[in-house]
Amino acid sequence: MDLPSRSEQLKGIYFAAAAFIMWGFVPVYFKWVDHIEPLEVLAHRVVWSVVFLALFIALTQRSGEVFQLLKRPRIVSSLALSALVISLNWLVFIWAVGQERIVETTLGYFINPLLNILFGMMIFGERLRFLQWLSVGLAACAVAYQVFLLGELPWVALTLACCFSTYSVLRKKIPVDSVSGLFIETLWLLPISLAYMGWLYSQNAFQVLSTDIDTVWLLLCAGLVTSLPLLAFASGARRLSLTLIGLLQYIGPSIAFMIAVFYYDEPMDQQRLMTFIIIWIALALFSIEGILFQRRKHQQVVAQ
Repeated sequence: MDLPSRSEQLKGIYFAAAAFIMWGFVPVYFKWVDHIEPLEVLAHRVVWSVVFLALFIALTQRSGEVFQLLKRPRIVSSLALSALVISLNWLVFIWAVGQERIVETTLGYFINPLLNILFGMMIFGERLRFLQWLSVGLAACAVAYQVFLLGELPWVALTLACCFSTYSVLRKKIPVDSVSGLFIETLWLLPISLAYMGWLYSQNAFQVLSTDIDTVWLLLCAGLVTSLPLLAFASGARRLSLTLIGLLQYIGPSIAFMIAVFYYDEPMDQQRLMTFIIIWIALALFSIEGILFQRRKHQQVVAQ
């Protein structure tokens, strides 16, 4: 396989960095609409994602690919399960932002890469190397530290990390590209979302009809907020190695962490900071090990 050119790699870095920066600022968007019930926000996210993705697929002339996928019931039914998992991830995230728990959501996304390698071992039979085991062990210590010394389980972080890792495993097993996959996933969720909106309307509880015009426009933008980072990420991932993508992915939770602590003034005492420090050490070891491992592999290929 030919290595991507320097210009293509640079484009990949720009696209991937843009995706992770957008994901980093996503909590701000959900903070703007936190006066709307989380389930209604989730319903808008699904409906307007379907609309945006349908337009994107039509404009990029990829409708044929989607119709071919819809003729493969095994893939479509598999995407129903991944849709359920990612919708739970979205709902917990939306709720947590509204409850001023953005810091805990970032902990989940910092834990996520370490949980991914653990899932890889348990599900795909991948063998963990020593520093990978050490990284996972440190992450477990960080969670245990918060449980025993703070007396609270970081359930938001663990739920987000487990959901996203499970989603990654499911999508890895389903032979479908990210855009078509997300479109079919949101199609699965569309009837439920529309039914829920209809029920809210019948109960005179459909908040979008009684809120200000700025909030209405924000809710209509939910599809953009969901889909644009994914499209940028897909463009970047095609041009970059997994190692580089792995390093760039910390941009998102790092931005969200700083926004939560320095802009929204979420609590960050020494005990909670220690949890993050342990996780950051684990991620540093994980990243260094990945870089060294890829370098050794490259040297072996060159030597052959």
